[in-house]
Amino acid sequence: QVQLVESGGGSVQAGGSLRLSCVASGHTFSSRGMGWFRQAPGKEREFVAAIDSIGRITNYADSVKGRFTISRDNAKNTLYLQMNSLTPEDTAVYYCAANRWSSTYQKFFNSWGQGTQVTVSS
Repeated sequence: QVQLVESGGGSVQAGGSLRLSCVASGHTFSSRGMGWFRQAPGKEREFVAAIDSIGRITNYADSVKGRFTISRDNAKNTLYLQMNSLTPEDTAVYYCAANRWSSTYQKFFNSWGQGTQVTVSS
């Protein structure tokens, strides 16, 4: 069973930055693609970013390109999301997810963390 624990959320003013972390256990982290998703109040969960198992391929939602950076440290079983130039539209619960395979294909994400709240005020 995969366990994913996110941290690093909080409240920040528009234009600020946050760094989310996700520590994985219970599976071979280095063999799985990983990703971040988010869900704002009253909205469906949406894709934010993904990275393949060795960190060579990354994908981003258009809304975060150039502002967010996904990365991973396989030695520490940890996934990161550096978020810069935050706007109120980034306010959401952010979820870490593990892919069934080593890729970034969105439909194969099948394990989820409990989420961490990010609130951006104007």
